[in-house]
Amino acid sequence: MRRRDFISLLGRAAIAWPLVAAAQQSANSKRLAIFSPSEPSADLHEHSESKKYRAFFADLRRLGWIEGHNLKVESYGREQNASGPEALATEIVRSNPDVVHVVGPGAVIFKKLTSRIPIVAITTDPVKQGIAESLAHPGGNFTGASIDAGLSIHGKRIALLREMVPTMSKLGCLALRFQWNGPSLAPALRAAAEMAGLPLAVSLLEFAPSEADYRAAIESISRDGANAVMVVDSPETHQKGLLIARLVGEAKLPAIFTNVEPVEAGGLMAYSFDLIEVHKRAANNIDAILRGAKPGDIPFYQVTKFELSINLKTAKQLGLSVPPGLLVSADKVIE
Repeated sequence: MRRRDFISLLGRAAIAWPLVAAAQQSANSKRLAIFSPSEPSADLHEHSESKKYRAFFADLRRLGWIEGHNLKVESYGREQNASGPEALATEIVRSNPDVVHVVGPGAVIFKKLTSRIPIVAITTDPVKQGIAESLAHPGGNFTGASIDAGLSIHGKRIALLREMVPTMSKLGCLALRFQWNGPSLAPALRAAAEMAGLPLAVSLLEFAPSEADYRAAIESISRDGANAVMVVDSPETHQKGLLIARLVGEAKLPAIFTNVEPVEAGGLMAYSFDLIEVHKRAANNIDAILRGAKPGDIPFYQVTKFELSINLKTAKQLGLSVPPGLLVSADKVIE
């Protein structure tokens, strides 16, 4: 072989090798779809501004799954939700990803659409929703984390709010309509309020509500005679926690949240679980599934640890005296 031909052959090989490597990488990569129609799709990636998603992707990376390398992430967030969550979930199932990560309300939609694609859900009680036979042995194609400790957690939040606001005579409840109309939330909250002897003033929001929608919902709660508010846990209310804290403050309504960030920004109090830990658990479930485990064999993680946070400045602004016992039991006090 002449020297010129040999050099030309080397040149062609140098061009071809990266293409072959890229093709092999593409063939070996896995597809992860993230369904969170209340959150911006920009948050559903490794370089998110959201702490929980940064932790989620950091754990996936630690486990060997790197976005853009051997993991293709397809985000289905607020921007893709123009036709509603059912249409969005149908689109995901049709695309046939290797695993779907469902954050918040929506797991029951996928239950209707597929029994084959593995689903890792962060959701309320999966047994009551019919997506798991039990927490320890889910069966089927679902696993993930349950962030609902049952009736007791709603009762606990109501009791804490009443201890802070002993004059509370009617409880306002701010929640997503889709979530409230599910199989478990409304009955559990109504039962907890009934046990506490409190009527409810419920104000429901559609997906991706505007600031005006939040303002109208809080004004509705106030008009209905509620003198305190429970903000129900969801990705939407987490995302808009700072806005909600400001609006309930303007309405002079004491409120209890399910995450600490609104309390740090001026909300009254929260009884919250570690959302970052929950997302890390989800990452570990996804890793196991991508390596061949069946989701039905992976136990659902049940949130059991909750922390109480109180903003003393906000309590003072609302004219509330924080009971000494409540102050002592708080895990975080913001002065």
